[in-house]
Amino acid sequence: MSRWKGKHGPLLIAEIGGNHEGDFEYAKKLTQLAIESDVDYIKFQIYTGDTLVNPIENPVRNKHFKKFELSEAQHIHLAEMCKKSDIGYMASIWNYDFADWVDAYSDIYKIGSGDFTAYPVIEQFASLKKPLIISSGLSTMEEVAGTVAFVRGLDSMYQDNENLALLQCTSMYPIPYADANLSVMSKFKDAFDIPVGYSDHTEGMYALEIATAMGAEILEFHFTDVREGKEFRDHKVSLTRDEVKLLSKKISAITALKGDGVKTCRPVEESHLLSFRRGAYLNRSMKKGDVIKSEDLVYMRPNHGIDAREYKALIGKKLVVDAEQYEKLDWGKFS
Repeated sequence: MSRWKGKHGPLLIAEIGGNHEGDFEYAKKLTQLAIESDVDYIKFQIYTGDTLVNPIENPVRNKHFKKFELSEAQHIHLAEMCKKSDIGYMASIWNYDFADWVDAYSDIYKIGSGDFTAYPVIEQFASLKKPLIISSGLSTMEEVAGTVAFVRGLDSMYQDNENLALLQCTSMYPIPYADANLSVMSKFKDAFDIPVGYSDHTEGMYALEIATAMGAEILEFHFTDVREGKEFRDHKVSLTRDEVKLLSKKISAITALKGDGVKTCRPVEESHLLSFRRGAYLNRSMKKGDVIKSEDLVYMRPNHGIDAREYKALIGKKLVVDAEQYEKLDWGKFS
């Protein structure tokens, strides 16, 4: 089974990210709710403000991220919660030093859109020799091609599609449907022959449903307990536990509707093969020795006797017996 195959179809990643807003008790609550939603992975963001944002160039953003920090022990506690519940743990780690204590819990690393062009950072995480999922927000197609080529050039393991996946993403919170640009997934697939998915920043789950129908192998979405009364932007584009459960049901239905892509007569329709299709019949009674002309034939259901596809072979044939109008024909009646 592919690494990117989830329990419900596409791999489902519930992104708690910064929705805990630095409150460890709230982080534990969100983690438990995400576990109950039965996703494949629960994802976090691990950083410190001082190693992410230049405090001189952007002190406001530096202060924001410092407020949302959790400690090493707290992050390990959350990872243990996932592990004990047999749910995959994943993180976007914005400081490579933190990999020392995260690596034991993470079998996949996520490179966020903000780090899509941070080649030195990507190289560090590739050195851990774990599969990478890369979000492409903020990027042009040329930049995507450059980053994919860069990652594949770092280690031969990233030539294997089990080890590298690419997500369509638009880095704004929230975005209108017109900016989701889901068709880019097929462009990625055609250009790079790579597993593709979608990282969602719309409101609701409709975009995720459509992405599934369009072939997304991975779905990442923000996760919260409730959206009402929250000021932090990510809550607005987040799904709740019950919404994720509903999404899983819808994905299962969409997956069933998509089918296996092999065009066959399905077992459920085999009983209609004869009754729905047309056979060739005589539209008048004819005598032994008469030669069949095109105007002597009519094509009707059921497809008994001679199939309508063989009409040309019938024209010019001579009857060797008398034949009644609309009677079942077979080749033994002709020479």
